[in-house]
Amino acid sequence: TGRAYRRAILEVGGSRPAMASFKAFRGREPTIDALLRHQGMLQAR
Repeated sequence: TGRAYRRAILEVGGSRPAMASFKAFRGREPTIDALLRHQGMLQAR
C-alpha cells in the first residue's frame, strides 16, 4: 500500500489533478462517509 501511494500520489506530484491521483490510488471517487462517521454524524456499518 505504501508503494502504491508513493507511485500514485507522491511521484506524480502536481503534474496531474489531485482527483485523478486519488482515483489512481483508491480506484474510486472519494466520499465523505469516513469523515461523517468520525464526527459521529453517520452510524458505523
